[in-house]
Amino acid sequence: MTKDQDADAAGLPTEEELREALDRVTVSDVLLNALTATTSLAFRRVSPEARDLPQARLAIEALRALEPILRENGVDESFVRDLEQARTNLQLAYAKAVSETASSNTE
Repeated sequence: MTKDQDADAAGLPTEEELREALDRVTVSDVLLNALTATTSLAFRRVSPEARDLPQARLAIEALRALEPILRENGVDESFVRDLEQARTNLQLAYAKAVSETASSNTE
């Protein structure tokens, strides 16, 4: 049995199907998915339960750096605006978390 036959028998995609799928994916698709996941993770990192402010700041800076690149390279404006809004909300949550951390350290 060939690899493709093994994959087909197991219900898995063949190597050719995987190559074709990769050919359809764009770098901007991957970046948008990564930035969406990064944003979700960063919101978790500003929460009191999982606070890690350096990681949240890294996410904010990554979003800030990539927004103009996405825009310049033709990513749908609505996606870029959504990322900008998420970054803005994240920055506000970050500022609040910094303030809470500072006040709890002075008590």
